Amino acid sequence: MSQPQDQDTKPPGKVSRSAILGAIFLMATSAIGPGFITQTATFTAQMGAAFAFAIFVSILIDIAIQLNVWRMITSSGKRAAQLASSAVPGTGILLSVLIVIGGLAFNIGNIAGGGLGLNALLGVDPKLGGLVTGVLAIGIFLFKRAGRVVDTVVMVLGLGMIILTVIVAVVSEPPVGEAIRQSFLPDTVNFATVTTIVGGSVGGYITYSGAHRYLDSGKTGPENTPSVMRSALSGILVTGVMRYILLLAILGVVASGVAIDLSGEVANPAGQAFAAVLGDAGMRIFGAIFWAAALSSVIGAAYTSATFLSAFSTRLEKGWPLQLATVAFIAVSLIVYLSIGTAPATLLVFVGGFNGLILPIGLTIFMYIGWFRPRLLRTDSYPKWLLIIGTAATLVMWYTAVQSIGPIFAMIGIGG
Repeated sequence: MSQPQDQDTKPPGKVSRSAILGAIFLMATSAIGPGFITQTATFTAQMGAAFAFAIFVSILIDIAIQLNVWRMITSSGKRAAQLASSAVPGTGILLSVLIVIGGLAFNIGNIAGGGLGLNALLGVDPKLGGLVTGVLAIGIFLFKRAGRVVDTVVMVLGLGMIILTVIVAVVSEPPVGEAIRQSFLPDTVNFATVTTIVGGSVGGYITYSGAHRYLDSGKTGPENTPSVMRSALSGILVTGVMRYILLLAILGVVASGVAIDLSGEVANPAGQAFAAVLGDAGMRIFGAIFWAAALSSVIGAAYTSATFLSAFSTRLEKGWPLQLATVAFIAVSLIVYLSIGTAPATLLVFVGGFNGLILPIGLTIFMYIGWFRPRLLRTDSYPKWLLIIGTAATLVMWYTAVQSIGPIFAMIGIGG
C-alpha cells in the first residue's frame, strides 16, 4: 500500500496525482482484503444467496459513510482525531483509542490471513506463515523505499485476484437471478453478518485511511470537493463490483453442492471454493494473491492506526518516531496472534464484526460536526442530503451493532 513518506522525492504535481490514486487504492484494497474475502466465503457458505442482502446493504452504508468522511476530512484539512477534538474536546482521544484497538484487531486478523495464504500456497503451518508475514512486514517498513515495490506488486496481484475471481464466478455458474432477488428481498436477515461485513470493509482504520491519504495531495478545502467526491465514488465502485463478483464466485460453488469446511485450524473457506473450480493450481494461485493482500494490509493497517497515536504525542506525527511506532504495532499484533489459539479464518471474521461495533461511535461524532459545527469544515452549511444519508447509516449501524454484540463475541468463545 502507498505510504505517505514515499512522496517527498517527487515533483509537486506528481505528489498530488500519486496521493489521489493512493487514496483510492488504499480504500479499495483495504475494503477487499483478506478479512472481507474470508467473511464473504464463510457467510455465503452458511447463508447461500441470502447473504447478497448483506452485501447490498454494506455498499449503501459504505456510500453514506465514505462520502461524508472523505468530504469532512478534506474540507477541514485535518485528520479525523484533530477534527473530532476541535468539535468536542476529548473525542479525538476517544476516537484514537478505538481506532488503535480496532486496528490491532484488524492487524492480528491480517497476520492470520498471511498464515492462511502461505498455508494455501506452500502448505506450511498457519502459525509459521503468520510469523513470516509479520517479520517480513516489519522488514519492508524499515526500508521505506521498498514500499513502492510493494505497491506495484500488490496492484498487479490485486488485478490477478479480480481476474481469477471473475473466472471462478463464470465457471461456477452461480444463480445470478436468485442473488439479485435476495439482494432486495432476502429469505432471512442476519444482523451479525451485516455488522461484520460492513466492519470488515469500512470499519476501524479503513473508514479514515483513504481520506487521510488524500490529505497528502494538498487538494484540501471546500473548493476541491468535486475531485474528492469523484475519488471516493471511484473507490466505492471498485469495491462494490468486487464484492458481488466474489459473492457470485463462492455462491456458484456452494450452489453446485460442494461442501465448504468452516471448522479446524487450517480452514480456508475462500481457498476451498477456488480450489473446487480450478483444482490444486487454483488453490496455490489463490494462496499467493491472498498472502500478498494480507501482507499489504498488515503494513497499511499498522501505519494508519499509528497515525492516530499522534493524538497522544505530536512526536509521532512523522519520521522515525512514527515508523518505530508502526513497527511496534506490527510486533504486538504478531505476538498476540502467535499466543492465541483461535483459528485464522475465525479471527478474520471476528475482527470485521468487532470493528463494525466501534464504527457507529466515530460516525456519530462526524454527524454532530456536520449538523452543528459546519464552520470546522470551512463552510457555513454542509449539504443536507449527505447528512441525511450519513445519519441514516449511523442509526442503522447502531442498531445492527446492538443486535449483534453477542453473536460476534461468541465467534471466539466469549459470551453467548
